[in-house]
Amino acid sequence: MAMAGIAKRKAYFLTRNLSNSPSADAFKLSYSLTKFSRGFATSGSEENDVVVIGGGPGGYVAAIKAAQLGLKTTCIEKRGTLGGTCLNVGCIPSKALLHSSHMFHEAQHSFASHGVKFSSVEVDLPAMMAQKDKAVSTLTRGIEGLFKKNKVNYVKGYGKFLSPYEVSVDTIDGGNTVVKGKNIIIATGSDVKSLPGIIIDEEKIVSSTGALALQQIPKKLVVIGAGYIGLEMGSVWARLGSEVTVVEFAPDIVPSMDGEKQKMKFMLTTKVVGVDTSGNGVKLTVEPASGGDQTTLEADVVLVSAGRTPFTAGLGLDRIGVETDKGGRILVNERFATNVSSVYPIGDVIPGPMLAHKAEEDGVACVEFIAGKHGHVDYDKVASVGKTEEQVKALGVEYRVGKFPFLANSRAKAIDDAEGLVKIIAENETDKILGVHIMAPNAGELIHEAVLALAYDATSEDISRVCHAHPTMSEALKEAAMATHDKPIHI
Repeated sequence: MAMAGIAKRKAYFLTRNLSNSPSADAFKLSYSLTKFSRGFATSGSEENDVVVIGGGPGGYVAAIKAAQLGLKTTCIEKRGTLGGTCLNVGCIPSKALLHSSHMFHEAQHSFASHGVKFSSVEVDLPAMMAQKDKAVSTLTRGIEGLFKKNKVNYVKGYGKFLSPYEVSVDTIDGGNTVVKGKNIIIATGSDVKSLPGIIIDEEKIVSSTGALALQQIPKKLVVIGAGYIGLEMGSVWARLGSEVTVVEFAPDIVPSMDGEKQKMKFMLTTKVVGVDTSGNGVKLTVEPASGGDQTTLEADVVLVSAGRTPFTAGLGLDRIGVETDKGGRILVNERFATNVSSVYPIGDVIPGPMLAHKAEEDGVACVEFIAGKHGHVDYDKVASVGKTEEQVKALGVEYRVGKFPFLANSRAKAIDDAEGLVKIIAENETDKILGVHIMAPNAGELIHEAVLALAYDATSEDISRVCHAHPTMSEALKEAAMATHDKPIHI
């Protein structure tokens, strides 16, 4: 089963025939640089088997895995703290604030019905931010501990290529050092994508980084972009009391996710054409995406969340002849190899979804290839747990859909947290599951049963015939599976 899955895997990577990929001139450049670098590669290769540029989820996991496989490893990180965007200014702090905002919302709207009463409840924003910062610092120190445990050398500074086997590092203490290695993994992640005419100052107009560190709760928040990050941060501040409006150029929310709507205020198929920050707040001029009458939105804070872009600036890729696409992503084959034999990019700098867990899987698989083992990642199960209904429809596949709302789930009702649903898409003829989508506060925990099901080509009937403990939220997945191939019991 595993080997069959590997043979048919559909990577997001642009798989290339490396022997034919460069133009004649590029090939000569690559060859000459490689030949040149080999003159001093021997001493460098003795120092490190693997050098990792970037200490985010992809980078630090790759470094630890390399060390566990017996490879002498150095990791270079410019931030000075490990964990990358995810741990420092992304996934972890956002989830900390998300949980805190949920607790405040529960205290306001649900505690009384559970017999817990108090005269008033208020937000202590500095304390909330301090709790978030404590979580971040604890986890970053934990990764440093893992580096020491696994004997990974850690260099703090900004790395750039001198050759395919050498990285010059401007260290954060003002010095410089050169790190050499046989194999160099690029795991530098991504950066916030800017929009023309909109300058992010992290005060009135903020990126996700600024949205995680606001000093006060904005009365009005406008989010530009209805992707994962924008919706999550918008929901945090909405629970804390902000009036949140989401402006999205596309006709739907969260690109690549299934098109079930969330209960938020949206202005879809709308574009921002003007920004005025001269007053106390921000005035945005918006109009329909196809053109038309303009309107003005006023906000205390505007969050720009229009996606992310690969971070490869200043790495010196052009110096060693590494090929990229028009979007700045580094081109690799299915083994993470570039047209320069010693360079292996992973994570956000290559084609595919920009997700921390995807980068981690890349890191492990890449190191396994370097070590002469067989690495494998199934990208169809990493990003969106199969296909969306829109994607299946576009493929012309006949399918069935089963849905089950958490309003009909006993555990969800018992804990008074019954918003959302489970949706399963299965092929009509074979009942093979094509996609699973869960909208619920703990969807990130529930989804892994579906990931395993897709990995082993399970049918909706397979899930429905597995006994699920009662009362649990996971029963909603079983009932949705029953609704797909037959009929659910509890609705």
